[in-house]
Formats: sequence, C-alpha cells, structure tokens
Amino acid sequence: MQNEAPVTPVNDTQANPAAIQGWTRKDTTWMLSLFGTAVGAGILFLPINAGMGGFWPLVMMALIIGPMTYLAHRGLSRFVCSSQKQGSDITDVVEEYFGVGAGKAITVLYFFAIFPIVLIYGVGITNTVDSFIVNQLGFASPPRFILSGLLIIAMMSVMVSGEKLMLKVTQFLVYPLVAILAFMSLYLIPSWKTDAIMQVPQVGDFLGTVWLTIPVLVFAFNHSPAISQFSVALKREHGQNAAKKADIILRNTSMMLVSFVMLFVFSCVLSLSPTQLAEAKAQNLPILSYLANVHSSGFVSYFGPIIAVIAIVSSFFGHYMGATEGMRGIINKQLRSSKKEVSAKKVDKFILGFMFVTIWGVAVINPSILGMIEALGGPIIAAILYLMPMYAVYKVPALKAYRGRISNVFVVIAGLLAMTAILFGMLS
Repeated sequence: MQNEAPVTPVNDTQANPAAIQGWTRKDTTWMLSLFGTAVGAGILFLPINAGMGGFWPLVMMALIIGPMTYLAHRGLSRFVCSSQKQGSDITDVVEEYFGVGAGKAITVLYFFAIFPIVLIYGVGITNTVDSFIVNQLGFASPPRFILSGLLIIAMMSVMVSGEKLMLKVTQFLVYPLVAILAFMSLYLIPSWKTDAIMQVPQVGDFLGTVWLTIPVLVFAFNHSPAISQFSVALKREHGQNAAKKADIILRNTSMMLVSFVMLFVFSCVLSLSPTQLAEAKAQNLPILSYLANVHSSGFVSYFGPIIAVIAIVSSFFGHYMGATEGMRGIINKQLRSSKKEVSAKKVDKFILGFMFVTIWGVAVINPSILGMIEALGGPIIAAILYLMPMYAVYKVPALKAYRGRISNVFVVIAGLLAMTAILFGMLS
C-alpha cells in the first residue's frame, strides 16, 4: 500500500546530492542478486534459440544486448526512484504518475510480464531434475506431479522465509554458479566446431534471425522483477542519490552478465550442431541437461544439470518476488477501489496458494518452454521494461532531466522490435 509520507533524509548523502558512497559490500550483494535473477531458464535456453540461427547473427546479438540490458533496466529503476513517496514500489509509482485506471492496467501488465516466467521455472526445474535422475543416476522417472510439487515447495519455502534469507541463499548460489559457468565455457572449447563460422547468411536471413531472437534475448537478460524492490531499497538508503547509485550497480551487473553469459552461449553453440540444438528444443530441456546427455565427459554429465538447477533456483527467487509484488498490487488496488478493507495476511495467504497451484499445474502439464518465452515472456517484458519507462520520461515532470537522449530512441526501437518479432515470425 502507498505511504503518503514524503521521502525524508536518512543520511548525509541525501542532504548532499553530489555525494555518492563508494562501492560497498551491499552493492555487491545486490549485483549478485540481480545477476542471479537474470541467469535462469532464459540463459539455459538462449543457446538453443540463438544458436539455431547460426554463428554470425549471434555475434550481432552479443554486440547489442549489453546496451539493451543496461539502458532498459536503468530506465525502469529511474522511474521507480523518481517517486516522492517513501516505500513506493513500481505498482504505486505507476498509479502516482498515470492515475488509478492506468495504474491498474499497467500493474496487471507488469504481473503478466513476470508470472509466465515463474511458471517456466516450474517446468524447467522439473525437466532438469527428472532428466538427471533418469540419464545420470540411472533410476526410473519419478511421478511428475510428486517431483514437481516437492521442487516447487522447496523453492517457495525460501521466499516465504523472508527477503534476508532469500538474498543470502541467492548470494550463496551465485558464487559457485559464476565459477562453474565460466569453467564450463572454457572446458567446452576443445570440442568447438568451426563449421558454423564458415557459414555466412544472406543479409535478409541475418537480420530476420536477429529480429526473431530479440524476445529470447530480452527474456534471457531480464532482471526487471527485482528492479522495483532494488530501487525501493536504494531510495530508502541513499535518498536523492538512489538513481545514481542504481546506475552504477546496474552497469556492473550488465557487464558481468554479458561477459559470462555470452561466453557460455558461444561455447555451447560452437560445441553442438544445428541438428542437436533442434533436438534439445524438441526435448524441452535446458542446454546443459542436453549437453550432459550427449557429451562423453563425466564432468559435463554431472555438473551440467547441477548448474542448470542452481541457475533456475537463483532466478526463480527474483521473478517470484516480482510476480507476488504485481499480484499484491492488483488485489490491493481492486479492494481499495471497492472500498473494502485490505487484510495483508489474507492477501499473502491467497497469493501463496495461487502461486503454488498454478506453478505446480503448469509443471505437470509440461508445455514448450521456448514457445512460452517467444509468445509471452519477451514481448510483454519489452512493453514494461523498454517502452513504459521511456513513455514516462516524456510525460512525467520528475523525469524531465532524462529527455532528448539518443539512448532513449535506442531503447524504444529495441522494445518495439521485441514486441513485433512474434508478428514477423508468423508472417515469415
């Protein structure tokens, strides 16, 4: 709920807007948490979709995804930080600037931008663990509804325990994830094939491949579900300097993401043929689980699925936090407009039950993960992450200082390409 009290100075940096604290341990924790939010099912499925289009389109994607990721997330963080109300999350800030009606509409859109991703993680972790049990451990496949239920309960129990535990668990998971991801990328180098490098596509095919893959790129590097609470926390601690502090953390997060992730993507793509990538897509498996099943190395066979599980779990936390925030905003706004009393405990219990039932149900059904990303994840995320903050820059007086920049045009074009890629795919 909104708190009408204005932001009040809590430290010296708020009194002096020019002063920004140096890099702190808390900044590192946030950077790792944002990194962990992004490194999930999108990263593990990105090599499949991106690699099927060939090597040279992948080079183009590597060049544009860094600026896309940083500038878009910076815009969303600036939007949240611009609020004059203490503790306002993204759903509150939208209502503050665009009114109750628009606030409701964008809050619903925000929820549906993130909620499908949470469902994807339920499917992804179930398929990964099931594949590991069958292919690496040699046991029979357990009943899907039991396996998925236990895994989802385990992930949700960390979130229910509170933000501090979630940040600690995420930090604990991200360090080995970064180390093993880097090692796996380098370990696969001897098995690289140069065939893909020698194939140069025509200009039309090249641009079409990049366009079609942009939604998966947007999804794979997306950490917007954690941006709202990240910005609220920085605003509470740094006051007027929150946006500047966020810029620094987000820049470092984007650099870390592009460095580790694109090396991993290139290494996976060069290690597999287009036929194998198509087979991985058909099996609805993360790239590491597929590598574990086809690679002769014992290291890849056992550590591949483990990395996949760590990546999915760490990313699930950030997306679950964003999805519950969006759903809470929808319910609270509806109750307030109906002039009904808002019981925080009842709302939280309803959200908990709804999340478990829906994630579990979709995990049992096992729909195509890449299909969900292309149809739902990328386009809706682009609307919230790329277009909405840019619209706010030109409509909200508090964001006037950010107008007239080339970076704004770049973000809008990237967002429109992500949203229209599904139409291009249908036409082609």
